[in-house]
Formats: sequence, structure tokens, C-alpha cells
Amino acid sequence: MTYHITRARRALVFGTASALALTIGAAASAADLDLMINANDNQAVVIADFIERYKSVAPDVNITLNVVGYDVVREQLPVQLEAGSGPDIALVTNLGGLNSYYLDLTPYVDAAAWEAAYGAVLPWYRAGKPDGIYGFHSELTVTGPYANLTMFEEAGVDLPANGATWEDWAEATQTVMDETGAYAGMIMDRSGHRMAGPAMSYGAKYFDADGGLLIDDGFRTFSQMMLDWHASGLMPADIWPAVSGSKYANGNEMFFNQDVPFYMSGSWNAGNVQSNVGDKFDWAVVPVPCGPAGCGVMPGGAGVVAFNHTEHPQEAANFVAWLAEKENAKEWYTRTFSIPAHAELQEEGLDYASAGASAAVADGLNTFAAMAGVAAKQTPQAFALQGSPDNFVVFNATAQYLGAAMNGELTLDEAMEKIKEEIATNTN
Repeated sequence: MTYHITRARRALVFGTASALALTIGAAASAADLDLMINANDNQAVVIADFIERYKSVAPDVNITLNVVGYDVVREQLPVQLEAGSGPDIALVTNLGGLNSYYLDLTPYVDAAAWEAAYGAVLPWYRAGKPDGIYGFHSELTVTGPYANLTMFEEAGVDLPANGATWEDWAEATQTVMDETGAYAGMIMDRSGHRMAGPAMSYGAKYFDADGGLLIDDGFRTFSQMMLDWHASGLMPADIWPAVSGSKYANGNEMFFNQDVPFYMSGSWNAGNVQSNVGDKFDWAVVPVPCGPAGCGVMPGGAGVVAFNHTEHPQEAANFVAWLAEKENAKEWYTRTFSIPAHAELQEEGLDYASAGASAAVADGLNTFAAMAGVAAKQTPQAFALQGSPDNFVVFNATAQYLGAAMNGELTLDEAMEKIKEEIATNTN
């Protein structure tokens, strides 16, 4: 799906616009920009509306919106950027890993205002650099689970209480599975990112004393639990074992179809769950299961960035800065059912119901936000891992080699060694 939308740019004089906007002189000649975004929930539709509205702000900028699959952003975009090609602007999730290709917005924005509004997440884009402003964090995400309340009720099983362990949830969902004849009890997206928080709950540190990436006993402990659950059928063979390499796969359809009562996904999926489940069953976001080291989740999200190969850096920076203005950001977060990264909006809260969010979505986003607060105290390595420029190495290796162990290609010990080799070979 591709939108061809004409856009433009008039001078934004600092003082008449938001403090996050650029200080710009007279309008330049027409500039053509390409913006890539993956077709995630309604984000493409929302950004198309913003692009249309931006015509009144920058009449001389033409923006082509290219809506692609997530695999294109995840796998093909880095290849394009390495070749010096690709879009001028994109919504990305590998925040630190693509840092070398970002346009530094600092010359074009009020850096102090950006630090005040987005300072907590700006380091995720810097990849270890001491400063620089590289993108508008368009979605603060938190990993966590969804539960099919109807299936639990039909099975006569109470939801485990807040603070229950992964073992508690495994026992409960096994009973739901047995009582309802469900295909499986628990499912988790095939993603090293999704698995990292639970692994931290069992002691995975992910970093050694020198700050290098680490695979340790805590990581192995939860990996063994994952293998055991797949071997028993509690987790289905359709996701982690069935896909080759480091390829991502999600469990959406199985949860939507009531094949499984528990789905480890994340906050970005709340609107998608609402639109696909409808009134088929009752659902809720539930607190993430815990382990002896805490209740781990991974923070993260997506951001709109401009790339340094663009022929129109000021125009590209202008658009990113305009999106990040408080009122625009508020509308974006509300309409996309996203947890805000803007500090003032976090304090004020958002009226998701005004954008059509159900009570389950609104309550769920608050639950996700609370999980992030707990993780910040109990498993702070999650925030460090999200900001590491090498996190994709361990995430991809986890999916590839743990998946291979699940389908019998490797033993768990062999899988652990393969992950360690990937880290040793591909990190700085």
C-alpha cells in the first residue's frame, strides 16, 4: 500500500510554533521525501492523516508514504541504508542499531526542549554516543501478556494473582488447555526481545562487568523452561520451532482464534487485539509472570527518524520535529493507543477512549505502564539492553538457535554456544 501525498513546508519561526519545532528561515524550493512505515495496526492510516495536514505547514514538501511489511523494515531497510539508499524518513524499531545512518536533528531543533520532553528515551537512539537527537519516539512499548478471560472462566480456573511465577501461569494455562480442549496453553512471539524480560526474571543479566553482552545461567534457565513447554505441548510448535533462522513470527491469530488462553506480546498490540477480537471473548492485559529475580519485561518501541543520506536534511528534520510537538504527539499517541514517551504527556495521561479505545485497551495500557515501572527497579538491565547498539545480535541469535533447539536441530548446550559465538563475532 503506497500513499502519494504532497506536502509542504512554510517557515516555522521559533516562538510562534512549539518549542520542539525548528527555527527555519524562508520557505525553500520543493523537496521530495520518502517515508517508510510498516503496516502495524492503524499507524499507517494515522501518519497519512498527519502528512495530509502537514501540507498547510510545509506546502513545498512532497512526501511519499510507503507502507510495507515489518520484515521489510527489519531486514531490508538496513541493507538499503548500508548501500546509501532507502527512504528519507522511516519508523524504525532497531533504535540503536541503525544509529550510524540517522540524521542528527540537533542543528535543527531546540535541544533543551527535546531533552526535557524525551530525555528518558533519547539515549536509546545514540548507540553509546554522549549526545545527539536522532528521532521522535513515536511509541513507548512494554512487553507483556494478554489473557483470554472467557477461556479461564469456562475452565473454572482463576487467573494467577499479581506476582505469580511463570511456573504458576504454566500450571494454570495447562489446566485451561485440558478443560477447554485448547490447542495450546501459552504462546510467545518468536522474538529474542520478547523472551528477554522473562529470562531476566530468572537471573539473566545480559551484560558482563565490562558492559559486554553475556549469556549466563539465568538465560539458560528460562531457555530450558521454554524448551520444556514446547516439548509438552503447552506452547505450540507453530511459532518458535516452525520458523527458520532469526525470522520473527507472532501469535496473534492463535490468540484471536481462541487456540490459546495466554499470549506474551506487548503494548503495541492492544489496538490490534481490540479490533480483531471484538466481542468474541473477554480479554485483559495481565501483569507479567515473575521469577526469583523479579518481574521482567522489555521496554522499547519505535521512532520516526530521518536518515543522513537525504538530499533534504532540513525538510526531513522539520517533519520529524513537527510530529514531536506536544499537541501532535498527544494526538499520535492517543490515536495509535501508544504509551507516550513525552514526559509531560506521561504525567497528564491520555484519553484513549476518545479515540475509540475500549475499557480493556485503556486499562491494559495502564497495566503495561505499571509493568515498566516495576521492571525499571527490579531488572534495570532491560533498559540498558534496549539502548545497546548490539541488542539485535542477541535477539536474533536467541530466536535462531533457541528455535533450532526446540525443533531438535541442536541441544540446548549447543544452542547456548551458538548464541555466545554470535555475540563474540558480531558485537563491538
